Amino acid sequence: MSQHLAFRAVARTVLFLSISLWLAPGRLAQTQRAAPATNDPSLIAAVREAAHPLTGGESDHDPLLEMIGNARFVMLGEATHGTHEFYRERARITRRLVEEKGFDAVVVEAEWPDAARVGRYVTGAGEDATPEKALSNFKDFPRWMWRNKDVRDFVAWMRQHNDAHTDKRVRFYGMDLYSLRESTEAVVKHLREADPEAARHARKRYDCLAYWRAEPQRYGYEVEVAKNTRSCERQAREQFAEMTRIYEERRRGASGADDELFSAYQNARVVQNGETYFRTLFRRDISSWNVRDRHMADTLDALAAHLDTVTGSRSKIVVWAHNTHQGDARMTERVERGELSVGQLMRQRHPAETVLVGFTTYTGHVRAASEWGGADERKRVRPALAGSYSALFHETGVPNFLLRLRGGGRITEALSLYRLERAIGVVYVPHTERTSHYFFARLARQFDAVIHFDTTTAVEPL
Repeated sequence: MSQHLAFRAVARTVLFLSISLWLAPGRLAQTQRAAPATNDPSLIAAVREAAHPLTGGESDHDPLLEMIGNARFVMLGEATHGTHEFYRERARITRRLVEEKGFDAVVVEAEWPDAARVGRYVTGAGEDATPEKALSNFKDFPRWMWRNKDVRDFVAWMRQHNDAHTDKRVRFYGMDLYSLRESTEAVVKHLREADPEAARHARKRYDCLAYWRAEPQRYGYEVEVAKNTRSCERQAREQFAEMTRIYEERRRGASGADDELFSAYQNARVVQNGETYFRTLFRRDISSWNVRDRHMADTLDALAAHLDTVTGSRSKIVVWAHNTHQGDARMTERVERGELSVGQLMRQRHPAETVLVGFTTYTGHVRAASEWGGADERKRVRPALAGSYSALFHETGVPNFLLRLRGGGRITEALSLYRLERAIGVVYVPHTERTSHYFFARLARQFDAVIHFDTTTAVEPL
């Protein structure tokens, strides 16, 4: 096999494993944990009694909003990256958070530069005439994740809301770190207009990554596996330190830091952490996962501080991402491998201001690929395995419901025991479902609330 083909094979495997590493059964799954073959009828009845049915009415999420109270960070999950009901329900909840609780921003598990184009559209600052145009930067795999009809409709609502509330606009951002090429270009472009000398230094530092920016996985492979390329860690860190200095000086100044400067500062963070991520991606541990989730949590904190300055008040942020990022990893078997999550970090940093909401489904259809980088397909979701939370929720006979888990009581106690939880990302492999898509978790401690849709449908891409 040629070196190039060897890299492609290794990179494809590593990318999939890095995103789904937490799905492999943990060491204790064989001994201390076992999925129950059947559920206690009294437990099924207790869940049924505690469940708040979702009927599509205006009061569907009243118990959730009551629980959220004055929280600053509301983390809305999803059990898959391709389920229509999850996107739709997050949009419904987010609208109420914006309209009734004054939330300032929506942050999604997407690239900062791609989401920035959407952000300009919803605030009326961009050149795009339609939400479809604003979403057109989402063209790479998995394009359906954000370039779909549900997101289009929500983005259209955000623009309408902002047009009617010019004094209190809600913003849209991304928080991921894959965009090395776009982010390096954005940093240099901003500095070229604001400080040509600083732009020259940034361009010189980023020249180290220039050859690899279009294929950063190859960079990680050459540094960590082939060992024939020097890392660009120092240069990426130096430039982020420089952008931090520039941003902080402006923020403390009389004029303050504007959104464009903050975006350049954030793009420098993406380059620093993205370089680390792609380099550690090829190591035989979970460090790349933790780099990514720490990056997302740091982005949320930096964004909250920036919005505090811009708005002059305590900002509030709603976050859309997968359950595996939004839930508390300490309450899953992933903790045995030293893995963490955004939800865990936000709970630790803001214990009284963070609410974690998970989503589950029993069966239906999902949009996903069969392999990393493959074409999207409308795939049938197999009925959930016996012994899983989804199977327990299915047995209640309530098709769609909200379940509050915070506050103690029998439900909290019973759902704090280890059971199987399903997670489908952008790849779904039904024939290896147990090993590829299930892990043990303590749901009532992993999340503050859960929303269940028994039968779900696939998102429709644009």
